[in-house]
Amino acid sequence: MELWPWVTAALLLLLLLVQLSRSVRFYSKITLYCALCVLASTAASVVCLLRHGGRRVENMRIIQWFVLSFKYVFGLRFEIKGRQKLELDHPCVIISNHQSILDMMGLMEALPERCVQIAKRELLFLGPVGLIMYLGGIFFINRQHSRTAVTVMADVGERMVRENLKVWIYPEGTRNDNGDLLPFKKGAFYLAIQTQVPVIPIVYSSFSSFYNPKTKLFSSGTIRVEVLDAIPTSGLTVADVPKLMDTCHQAMRTTFFRISKIAQENGATAGQGS
Repeated sequence: MELWPWVTAALLLLLLLVQLSRSVRFYSKITLYCALCVLASTAASVVCLLRHGGRRVENMRIIQWFVLSFKYVFGLRFEIKGRQKLELDHPCVIISNHQSILDMMGLMEALPERCVQIAKRELLFLGPVGLIMYLGGIFFINRQHSRTAVTVMADVGERMVRENLKVWIYPEGTRNDNGDLLPFKKGAFYLAIQTQVPVIPIVYSSFSSFYNPKTKLFSSGTIRVEVLDAIPTSGLTVADVPKLMDTCHQAMRTTFFRISKIAQENGATAGQGS
């Protein structure tokens, strides 16, 4: 029995559903995104192992090369303001808002030299994705065990100074798509003060004009990214953590509302027509 007519019919039906159903369109794109992550992670892992032989921060540039192509598949555009503020020759703590699984694309768009992230330990066990994160030098934290997390953060601080690393942290601690910023957790600010390195906030505009899991929206769109001025921590002590955290939160929240309004106005037509 010939299978090709049935395969062709199934593909045509899927294409029709994608065109007619917003939900099918959404889940098809999410599936494609996850598949691309697995494929890119597998390919990047091979390249990293062949080129550098193991876990090194230099592998982040290889990972970046693979991920930067994703935006063309999904019709996304990034406009970054203040990128030069990341061109530092010394360690710093970078903080940014965290909205969805698509944040990885935004992170790679702005990724500076010698920069690694802090991620939850569960991601280490995601097959090829966990492997490439490990090879890229990402620090994994078990958030369920505070003592272990404290030990890891102490190691992060020591290594970032010794190896001249920039460390990227999502201070909200979890993904958040409610149109505002969640309260920040203290870890990033303790790290910055204990190592006496500056904090550089990065703000991404709201994705809601083109990506919204609640309404099954996933279309093309523009993301505005703004790198804020570095906030020094020289001379600060752990007693200053709440004030530093509040200063960063207020600055990022104000910027988020400002650039999100612009992005949503310009992206509304694209979001409705896709």
